[in-house]
Amino acid sequence: MNLIDFILHIDDHLITLVNTFGNWSYLILFAIIFIETGVVIFPFLPGDSLVFAACAMAASPEYHLNIWLCYLIFIFAAIIGDSSNYEIGHWSENKGAQHSWFNKLINEEHRKAAENFFDSHGGITILLGRFIPFIRTFVPFVAGASKMHYKTFLTYNILGAICWVTLFSALGYFFGNIPIVQDHFSLIVIGIIFISVLPPLIMWLQKKIVLKKELR
Repeated sequence: MNLIDFILHIDDHLITLVNTFGNWSYLILFAIIFIETGVVIFPFLPGDSLVFAACAMAASPEYHLNIWLCYLIFIFAAIIGDSSNYEIGHWSENKGAQHSWFNKLINEEHRKAAENFFDSHGGITILLGRFIPFIRTFVPFVAGASKMHYKTFLTYNILGAICWVTLFSALGYFFGNIPIVQDHFSLIVIGIIFISVLPPLIMWLQKKIVLKKELR
């Protein structure tokens, strides 16, 4: 099973996971969201689609997943993950230079994109970045590296986690079991990813256009 197949057919894989591990599935779901948001070298793990798919399953009594337990697990995983990532960023700024192996693990392109996003929007980047794949993994890292005050970071972190999880939990719970959604789940996942990356793409294009005008 490769990563792309897991992301595009996450509904099928979650069914296998829940049927295999039962109540231990909650811990696995927690771990995936925590790692995606909390470990800066794993930005490619599914986040939006996992919350959506798990809450869609929770809406069906067939899978014995509790929607409120899933909801709370995802929120805590997201908050704790971002806080851990903040600490990693803080450490990297202070001592990361002493460990060249660590810097080689960081995707510089994604890190630079997060830095630009952070510079453009300030503290609210913590909240906005939560909705953008890849960016959301690097934003808390950049916040820690820039020595953003932790209480300020934590406020945006909690708000962002609640808004993000609430949105995708509600979408999954209320719409995930509609037949047309189930039949085209892979397209829905691609659509979620596309909509998530659209805002920074538009911003990038706008900057390109402005830069070209300034050079004329």
